[in-house]
Amino acid sequence: MALRPSALTLRAEPAVDVSVYDPKLVAVVGAGNMGAGIAQKIAQEGYSVLLADVDLERAERGRAIIETSLHQAVERRIVSEAQRAETLSRITAVGSLELLAEADLVIEAIFEDLAAKRQLFQQLDRCVGPNCVLATNTSSFYVEQLAEVTERPELVVGLHYFFHPAKNRLLEVIAGQHTLPEVIAAMVRFAEGHGKTALQVADRPGFAVNRFFVPWLNEAVRLVHEGLADRPSVEAAAKRAFGVGMGPFQLMNVTGLPVGLHAASTLGRELGPFYEPCQLLAQQVAVGSMWSFAGEADTSVQVQIQERLLASVFLVVGQLLDEQVCSLEDVDRGARIGLRWTKGPFELLAEVGIERAVELVERLVVSHPELVVPRSLRDQASLGRPFGFQRVDLEVDQGIATVRINRPEVLNALDEQLVAQLHDVLEQAMGIEGLQGIVLAGAGKAFVAGADISFFVRNLEADDVDRILTFTRKGQALLRLIETCTVPVIARVHGMALGGGTELALACHGIVCSDRASFALPETGIGIYPGLGGTQRLPRIVGPELARRLIFTGKPLSAVSAVEAGLALQCVPIQDLDRAVREWFACGLPDRYAVEGQPGAAVREAYAASAVQSLLEGRLPDQISGEARTLLEGDLRAIGRKAPLALAAAAQLIDDGAALQLPAALELELDRLEGIFTTKDALHGLKSVTSGSRPSWQSA
Repeated sequence: MALRPSALTLRAEPAVDVSVYDPKLVAVVGAGNMGAGIAQKIAQEGYSVLLADVDLERAERGRAIIETSLHQAVERRIVSEAQRAETLSRITAVGSLELLAEADLVIEAIFEDLAAKRQLFQQLDRCVGPNCVLATNTSSFYVEQLAEVTERPELVVGLHYFFHPAKNRLLEVIAGQHTLPEVIAAMVRFAEGHGKTALQVADRPGFAVNRFFVPWLNEAVRLVHEGLADRPSVEAAAKRAFGVGMGPFQLMNVTGLPVGLHAASTLGRELGPFYEPCQLLAQQVAVGSMWSFAGEADTSVQVQIQERLLASVFLVVGQLLDEQVCSLEDVDRGARIGLRWTKGPFELLAEVGIERAVELVERLVVSHPELVVPRSLRDQASLGRPFGFQRVDLEVDQGIATVRINRPEVLNALDEQLVAQLHDVLEQAMGIEGLQGIVLAGAGKAFVAGADISFFVRNLEADDVDRILTFTRKGQALLRLIETCTVPVIARVHGMALGGGTELALACHGIVCSDRASFALPETGIGIYPGLGGTQRLPRIVGPELARRLIFTGKPLSAVSAVEAGLALQCVPIQDLDRAVREWFACGLPDRYAVEGQPGAAVREAYAASAVQSLLEGRLPDQISGEARTLLEGDLRAIGRKAPLALAAAAQLIDDGAALQLPAALELELDRLEGIFTTKDALHGLKSVTSGSRPSWQSA
């Protein structure tokens, strides 16, 4: 068995400098609830943080907010006591801006007052180093309004967090008029580094999400003010139409009515009367009480309410496209991730129909003579089809193509459309003149979290197994396209890779991962086996024993263990990941199937071919060492929760495929899929994912 060369050890020192704008020490100015939440999230993800305010007492008060939040997280078992202590150890409260001199990034999170923010940016400009990036968390003002008061407008950027920033995954990254592209790229990497999904948006009022969310709230108030409906009716209609847990009035109560009034007032000043706050909202803020929405909803006005609310959103998102603020895909991601809508505005538009959507907007603009139907909506209606969604992005830089799966709202889950788009984009990339390599990456929190389970459930319930088999065969063809590519393809795995995500990475010529990455094949726990090459590529790369353990138990393999096993080439801190990928292209990749890791003597013994039958029967093999016994005592509990038919099928495929060449082995894996998907256990197991219940296997 070949051993991995010492040059490929974990956390190798970078051979080249990382970007000077990639932060290591981050300062947050403003220690209120928002600033404390931002500081908490950044520190939780491993960064050192300075939490600053006008004096040390207020800064310490902000740190106390974080301490309380983390204590609650420990009580709810979201974080461990050790993680709580580590996070707090990374946060230092400071009461003077002069103490931020060593910061690489300063995030302003004070109250929404333009004069105060401009004054703060002038002070920060004098206090920090020449390469320090200054960021604003404003939701109301132009980034450029703050950049212009500094001597470094090219280093000023918007980082708009959403409440609660320690929990909400969305982050809008906004370039000012002079912001360097390198700074934006560094902030997108920083977003990934602390678990955020970044939307790159233009410096326009409300940016992307608030631009349509605030008018949605305002239109709800306007409906009541006009006497069309009462508040409980609007709440009910909004929740039904937009698939949200809280309607607009309850949301305003949670976030604060003054916040909504301020946001609408700012948008109104910049964009005109439609965006101005409804008089009833201003009156409610003046009274100082929250909305009441108790009572029965009037079903007779539900359709009218829904059409008005939908029209207000369709109008604004059409304007966003006209003004090139962001992509339609990012609009929907913002709604689904930041606002937790079950469907984004353009998904809703597709359901309503583009022609009908234009009709609703036309009806709305009659009451607002300053408005017109956005050109993007009219143009799409003239085509007679809904907007298309691009789920895979392609970027090329110095001969390296980055193909990014960009469906973070569902953790980049694979479905028919995504597989087809990924195939097309990869073929497009492979045709680029002078291409030297391809990076396969995922956006957001995960690399790829497997296949879309709902797709399997829908088709099994419809008794359409053929569609599942066709989808899987196309997935196999996609992976073979990657595997046979004439230039090296590297999987850039920054987060979790589950099921089909791990199999996708296995098809690449090499995997470079961050220290936060993990790999798992949980399929036997939902009644099926890995069907995109997992039973064939994995044994050839890490050996049959470790492959059996990963497939039988479904336990995740950490990034460190992945390198030790030969699954991944290298593991580095997430901020060094892009640099490491580039270095592998420069130095060349080893043969994917020639470099083997060492799974460890206990794994080799416990999961040897002679032990498989015992494991499938749920018992320890005879005459095993104490080390192997200890390993299996924990593993057998996990194996006991898996579907027996799926375990047996996977075990047989590993054995039978070993005697075949890889193409024939992959075909064998495909040929046996119908048998496993037509079992009752497959439907029961797959449905358990969406229901959250533990399946009980029938072995049928």
